[in-house]
Amino acid sequence: MTAAVAAVDLGATSGRVILGHVSANELSIRPVARFPNTPVRTIDGLHWNILELYRSVIAGLGAAAREDPAIASIGIDSWAVDYALIRNGRMLGVPYHYRDDRNQAAVSTVHGVVSPEELYAANGLQHLPFNSLYQLEADRAAGMLDVADSLLLVPDLLAYWMTGRQVAERTNASTTGLVNVRSGEWDEALLPQLGLPRSLFPELVDAGTAIGPLLPAVAHETGIGGDATVTAVGSHDTASAVLAVPALSDDFAYISCGTWGLVGVELEAPELSEAGRLANFTNEGGVDGTVRYLHNVMGLWLLSESVREWERGGDVISLPALLAAAAAVTSPVAVFDANDPRFLAPGDMPNRIAEWCRENGAAVPASRAEFVRSIVESLASAFVAAVRTAATLSGKTVSAIHIVGGGSQNELLCQLVADRSGLPVQAGPVEATAIGNVLVQARAAGLVAGSRESLRSLVAASFPPRLYAPAR
Repeated sequence: MTAAVAAVDLGATSGRVILGHVSANELSIRPVARFPNTPVRTIDGLHWNILELYRSVIAGLGAAAREDPAIASIGIDSWAVDYALIRNGRMLGVPYHYRDDRNQAAVSTVHGVVSPEELYAANGLQHLPFNSLYQLEADRAAGMLDVADSLLLVPDLLAYWMTGRQVAERTNASTTGLVNVRSGEWDEALLPQLGLPRSLFPELVDAGTAIGPLLPAVAHETGIGGDATVTAVGSHDTASAVLAVPALSDDFAYISCGTWGLVGVELEAPELSEAGRLANFTNEGGVDGTVRYLHNVMGLWLLSESVREWERGGDVISLPALLAAAAAVTSPVAVFDANDPRFLAPGDMPNRIAEWCRENGAAVPASRAEFVRSIVESLASAFVAAVRTAATLSGKTVSAIHIVGGGSQNELLCQLVADRSGLPVQAGPVEATAIGNVLVQARAAGLVAGSRESLRSLVAASFPPRLYAPAR
């Protein structure tokens, strides 16, 4: 039996609705809608345009229904940590963007109550100043938690608007810093320490759980039949992407490369050593109860923000031409620290890279091609360092590196990772997140069966990766 499912995949810069057809021997996907995800800065900070995003999702699902009316399931994934506060079913304000600077003061406040060491022992997460627990401290200080009665992460918010049911999918909830890393449940000891009402946090559900049917108004607007179910998937996009890594054995590291580069290994249990905490490695929830032991690297944000800055001057930038020019650069370029916090916020990225070079005695790139080559070399260096650290800290053997997501199309990046690591790199699929989303839905609907390994074999057969061998 083959049936259709719809994957809503929301990234930090764009979203898409993808139609998937799955059976025991078939896995195919077709994008039916793509739309921008552009944040909005108002007087009180940087926000997601969540209503426009939802409107685009509903329109995209309508396009999916016109292409295949027999959609059995809908799954939603997105970036992590950001949320909406709810009161009596209504959203209180527009969700903040994780790059907003309101979180800086909240970090010191939280650490004054619970030390970084205690937090890591409780939640296993690397320190990132925008983790949900710091954002919630900013909301608590502003009095917003006094009027809210629940909190919904972005995919859960959209699922609520579609079904009327409030839940928290576990892989995404694990990124909040408020889920206990051992139990996988909301941390009943940590929440009161941080002054967070337990009532804010909804029921946790696993990927593959049926959230509910579409509300009649949503079914009417999208044209999707009333039998369709909204299914919880690995709603943190990296959880879905890791499920779709086309590995045929478990001795692999992954790089899910888009706006961020998520670099790590898949484990069966958390790794909570002090060395891991100091290396800023995180233990996030994966599909089927796995642990995504990884480090966040700044990712292609460095490149996209540089291009955005150059285009502000009125130039039209061809990214393929720019990457080709970067690949042709033969002179050495600066390899900068891609994890430097100065690169986190939106703004003039080339100037920040130049600033880093001057501060560290490195030659400032002399052309746009050299800037791009410097960015790609720096990302490759950071990615390989993170792979090696993940293997050392976890004790896991790594014989190959899989690059999935948009970065798998960057031939220069893939080859440099292979060369610097001395390991084969397998690149693709590009739409790994949507594929993982589709697979969880298909398994929940009984269209396919089996373990993560069998699902990955289906991915490998349907989307053969491109091999990059290290230079000898």
